[in-house]
Amino acid sequence: MIVSLIAAVTENNVIGRNNDLPWKLPDDMKYFMETTKGHAVIMGRKNFDSLPPKFKPLKDRFNIVLSRREEVGFDVCVVHSIEEAYQQAEKAGQDPEVFVIGGEQIFNLAMARADRLYITEIKTKLDGDTFFPAYNKSEWKEVSRKPHPTDDRHAYAFDFVLYERK
Repeated sequence: MIVSLIAAVTENNVIGRNNDLPWKLPDDMKYFMETTKGHAVIMGRKNFDSLPPKFKPLKDRFNIVLSRREEVGFDVCVVHSIEEAYQQAEKAGQDPEVFVIGGEQIFNLAMARADRLYITEIKTKLDGDTFFPAYNKSEWKEVSRKPHPTDDRHAYAFDFVLYERK
């Protein structure tokens, strides 16, 4: 199984503020949806709670929610450890690649096992309270980079970057 982390990250590693995204980047949302479609996705309960109701659970994905609670009120697979999440993803058998989609605590748990990082590198620094874990870039090979400039729908420039562990 390939474990991939996917996140949009500012230059100061911010991934969220007040259980929301501190930016609006529609093309990044589209990229996230297209990249994770058809795969199992692993997320924390707070991340799941932050999803707008119309997107719960994420369509065309096997949703796995890591939580201390027994249920989260939707038809999703609830697990209590990252290892159990990986087991459920393998059992689902949708695809050999599973996506860890956050938040901060879940990224920290998954980083050691990650094979790929799909990082939208946002070219700004913003205030936040949720951060992507620091990682040693020398352990990763940049496989692709696709720049996206600012425009009338995107206040910040960003790059879609794929890293694979060396």
